[in-house]
Amino acid sequence: MPSAAQWADKGHIRRIVLWDEPIMHQPTRPVTEFGPALDELVADMFATMAAADGVGLAGPQVGVDLSIFVYNAPDENNRYHSGVMCNPTVELPQDKDRNLDAAQEGCLSWPGAYELLARPDKAVCRGVDEMGEPVEVSGTGILARCLQHETDHLSGTVFGDRLSTRSRRKLNEERERLRHLYPDDWPITRRGAGDPS
Repeated sequence: MPSAAQWADKGHIRRIVLWDEPIMHQPTRPVTEFGPALDELVADMFATMAAADGVGLAGPQVGVDLSIFVYNAPDENNRYHSGVMCNPTVELPQDKDRNLDAAQEGCLSWPGAYELLARPDKAVCRGVDEMGEPVEVSGTGILARCLQHETDHLSGTVFGDRLSTRSRRKLNEERERLRHLYPDDWPITRRGAGDPS
């Protein structure tokens, strides 16, 4: 499989969709067709994720209602893992194996805003890759958080939905404070471009 950088080099940067747009709150359709059109989408998603300095990006975030995400994220040992996941399911530890990691979380579709969210510190994600071949990724650290976050997107859930009312309000206030830094077509137009401050 090509690296994240090789995919990105073949792609075009797309506008990232925001949380308050309807597609972000709807379940996605399964990926059923594998071929050049999907490869083009994957390349564009990697290019967009790289331009936005992200570690994961889901189909709805580029306006596509397909069950797909791409990732390039570090595990607990700071080793990067990258790939394509279509039609994923995520398995989380249960009972005594379940350890929650409370950490700052953000989202490219609500750029600039971060809030503390506890998630399981390990996750196993299963699906198929861009060729329709079975793939399984076991994640720790930021990778585990990424696998959970991106799979959530595919069911119409944004991480703000998992926050308390108070935390969600703080997140939204931070987003509003920084909104002027992110052009309507971000990251096609870079962050802060044309910002007078």
